[in-house]
Amino acid sequence: MPIKDKKIKSVTTPLLDKVNNPNDLKFLKLEDLDQLSSELRSNMIDIVSKTGGHLGAGLGVVELAIAIHYVFDTPDDRLIWDVGHQAYPHKILTNRRHEMSTLRKSKGLSGFTKRTESIFDPFGAGHSSTSISAALGMAVARDKLGKSNNVIAVIGDGAMSAGMAYEAMNNAGALKTNLLIILNDNDMSIAPAVGALSNYLSNVVSSRPFNNVREIAKQMVNLFPKEVGETAKRAESLARNFLGNAEGTIFSQMGMNYLGPIDGHDVKSMVKILQNLKNGAQDKPILLHVVTEKGRGHPFSKGSHEKYHAVSEFNVITGDSVKSTSNAPTYTNVFAETLCKIAEKDKKVLAITAAMPSGTGLNKFAEKFEDRFYDVGIAEQHAVTFAAGMASEGLKPFVAIYSTFLQRAYDQVVHDVVIQNLPVRFMLDRAGYVGADGATHAGSFDLAYLCCLPNVVVMAPSDEAELAKMIMTASKHNDGPIFCRYPRGEGEGVDITDIVQDIKIGKGRIIKKGKDLAILALGTRVGSALKVADRLLQYNLNITVADARFAKPIDTQLIEKLWNEHQKLIIIEEGSAGGFSSHCLHFLSSKDLLNKHDKEIKCLTMPDNFQDHASQKEQLAKAGLDTDGLMKVVSKMISLSNIKNKSITN
Repeated sequence: MPIKDKKIKSVTTPLLDKVNNPNDLKFLKLEDLDQLSSELRSNMIDIVSKTGGHLGAGLGVVELAIAIHYVFDTPDDRLIWDVGHQAYPHKILTNRRHEMSTLRKSKGLSGFTKRTESIFDPFGAGHSSTSISAALGMAVARDKLGKSNNVIAVIGDGAMSAGMAYEAMNNAGALKTNLLIILNDNDMSIAPAVGALSNYLSNVVSSRPFNNVREIAKQMVNLFPKEVGETAKRAESLARNFLGNAEGTIFSQMGMNYLGPIDGHDVKSMVKILQNLKNGAQDKPILLHVVTEKGRGHPFSKGSHEKYHAVSEFNVITGDSVKSTSNAPTYTNVFAETLCKIAEKDKKVLAITAAMPSGTGLNKFAEKFEDRFYDVGIAEQHAVTFAAGMASEGLKPFVAIYSTFLQRAYDQVVHDVVIQNLPVRFMLDRAGYVGADGATHAGSFDLAYLCCLPNVVVMAPSDEAELAKMIMTASKHNDGPIFCRYPRGEGEGVDITDIVQDIKIGKGRIIKKGKDLAILALGTRVGSALKVADRLLQYNLNITVADARFAKPIDTQLIEKLWNEHQKLIIIEEGSAGGFSSHCLHFLSSKDLLNKHDKEIKCLTMPDNFQDHASQKEQLAKAGLDTDGLMKVVSKMISLSNIKNKSITN
């Protein structure tokens, strides 16, 4: 039973209080680092309980972050975290502890590493698997510029599942560049064998004496008779593979020295190994395999690693989350529940995700249809072409993916799906502004980069009931690829009927009929348009509100009707320029309808910038896409100030 009556005690951190930056850390004794780790972990739990954020991965790298900063000379030595949500302990140790209460808030600290935030963040990381490529580029630049600093990339085992990481390692091995790659294996998915022997052997192999002996041995091999030389080579190879077993083989074949696995929570051993690596002359990249426990130190994350990967505010004692006051379901849950209902009747329906089963809601699908669910790991490119192969054989794959992550597979969308006109169903979660995760996770560009493609259908629901209809529509659409984009967060509180009907492709709808002005809205901007219409009633103004429903193909009849029957037209979408409204303008221009001088049209899109982290409400307001922003545009177009003055006079 949850403990309800205990008070949360403040966290005492006497050692951590002495550490504002990595230089302070170096004054501590090696024996103090275990206590520091405990204090840092407690401090991080306390912070995230108040701010929300990514919790599990950061708790797993506390000792690793301390060891790296204790040994290396950051920021001169470059340190990259992949993905950046592991970096909370790093932020606390690098002059940002007292700003952590602003984490993921407007004008506060980012939830990821960010170059403009700190000199200790040499490379930003919101999307995964980029660290080794960036680190290799930095290491090559270092060598070209005649510098001698170290470059360290910390990459999680999830990020290591993406092809880009292996492309970078292959290149690094070929270049024989001095580079340290630390594999943070926090899921026990690569090697569970960790212990004192492995730590000891890694310490020995990383040391300068061992490397010197190994180099001498290699030179001596050439002096031996062929048979003896081959035996010596095999012995050296066996010694290395003894440490890495099968895990080390692939890295060794790529031209790297593999060390590990070692205990990522034994901070003293890690310090010694890192010191050996720092002081040793390396003639090729090093891959150090560190095994950590995701969510370590947080009792409620045990066995619930994905649940506590990212959390809202919570009670430290009970683990209970601070619940939203909304009673409306999230768009993510509506998608999951609707897809499950469809899958019960249609055995051809399958679901694919790229390492985001809970984030996309597909964990619910997996529970009911385990044999039709596929989590391909952080491999968006593969996910898309994998689905294309399924579709080519008559199955109905649904690819559930965050809008921002589909950017990583754009060539596969174009080349493998769209050109071949294969009926893959794409469900784009987190379309538009996403709030606290900021620019790296905003779904800003999908409308622009999808609507330009032939053959595709692109839908955007105005509420959760419309989303259910669009999922049904996608399940029945077999004439080519179809995309449905929907936002993060709760719906509008609209009832969803038990029997969900599909809708006609490419047809919008007029929700409210008026005469003074028309608003053509896409997606959830329909809600803002309806609120503006309600506000205008007090001035006896009636405007038309239309729900576009489809960004591709656009409803040309609806657009022409709105244009011909109103003097003023506003088109609004939560996407970048070049998307839905651009295609509407192109249509009107092709019909020579924009030449009418007594008409006025205004397009509202995301501004031409990257918005930093804030709440979704704040981001929409800043972009002028919320109800107040739309009201300002409407007021200006219809000269509402004059109308107000007349009503006051009368």
